[in-house]
Parts: sequence; C-alpha cells; structure tokens
Amino acid sequence: MGLVMGTFSLQSKQVSYHKDKADDDLEMTMVCHRPEGLDQLEAQTNFSKRELQVLYRGFKNECPSGVVNEDTFKQIYSQFFPHGDASTYAHYLFNAFDTGHTGSIKFEDFVTALSILLRGSVTEKLQWTFNLYDINRDGYINKEEMTDIVRAIYDMMGKYTYPALKNDAPKQHVDAFFQKMDKNRDGVVTLDEFILSCQEDENIMRSLQLFENVI
Repeated sequence: MGLVMGTFSLQSKQVSYHKDKADDDLEMTMVCHRPEGLDQLEAQTNFSKRELQVLYRGFKNECPSGVVNEDTFKQIYSQFFPHGDASTYAHYLFNAFDTGHTGSIKFEDFVTALSILLRGSVTEKLQWTFNLYDINRDGYINKEEMTDIVRAIYDMMGKYTYPALKNDAPKQHVDAFFQKMDKNRDGVVTLDEFILSCQEDENIMRSLQLFENVI
C-alpha cells in the first residue's frame, strides 16, 4: 500500500498552484483526451476542485497527450526506484489503474484510484489492494499470484534494500501471508478473508493512514 500511495503523492507535490481556471480550460483543449469537468470529478472523488486542478497540472506535465500508456507509466514509476527493476510491479499497478482495460490511463482513472488510496475508507483501500493482487481477476488471490507480486516488489526495491535476500524469501513471505489470511485453508484468499485479516493487523491499518493528508 505504501509503495502505491507514496509514489503518487510525490508526483502531486511537484505541482504549482499559480494558474487560474482560464489556464486550465485552455490546457484541456490542447490535449488528445479531455477529462471530465471538474465539477463532475469533484462529485465522484474525495478531492476538492482546487486539488483536482493541481493534480491535473501534474498529470499533464508528465503526460501531455492526456493519457498514459504502459510504457510511459513504467518510465515514470521507475524513476522512484533507481536501484531496482520496477517494470513488473509497474505492470501490475498499471492494470489496477486501467479499470476499463483500454491499455491506457486517463486522468479520471488516475484521480479515482488516488482518491481511494488517499481518502477512501479502510474497506475501499483494501478492496483496491485486493484487486491489485488478484492478477487474473477471478475474485481470489492464489499463491502463484501473490508470489509474482512479492517477487516484483523485491525486484523493484533492489539489491541495496535487500543486500542479503535469499532466493526463497518470496516463498517464505507468501507462506506467511497465506497462513495468516487463508482462514478456511482452501488454498486461496477471498476478498472477505483479505479484509478481515488486514483489519486484524495493526501494522497494516497504520500503513493505510500514512498518506491521507499528503495533498
């Protein structure tokens, strides 16, 4: 959770406030994809109109066309993890943002996900995270999916973060995850099991609150 929210909060902090609505309207006419009106996005998210303006400028600065494809997303994301390979984790994260499975992320996709991760309820945040881990979208997290995610995170953090990481570390991490979360021992973790287990873990609950006021 922290990796997801921390990265995008850093993106938003780089944006200046010194423009007015006329500038925003002019910018929106010059891109390939024009986002929905700010009033509509304000109603659909937990952000104010001013916050949406700031986020839009940051988004457009990185993505002048108004949409982000996966290659661009990976390039942006990799900047935050120079000592590792973030490409695989960025692939999974991109798919979680691309809820319409269009192969691109629009500003609406971006702020909707960010709204959940930064300002959503505990259940909303956990549901979003579950969907990130549920790679094949079948409604369950199996050991293969979790192993893929854990390996991707270890690759992203790099050798400087894990200088003595053993080859079997991902497997140990996944085994511990399933021991805790697979309540009925059927080999998969359901959304209900995931939410219940996370709510029982004080460390996870604290991590969900870290970035609530970053914007």
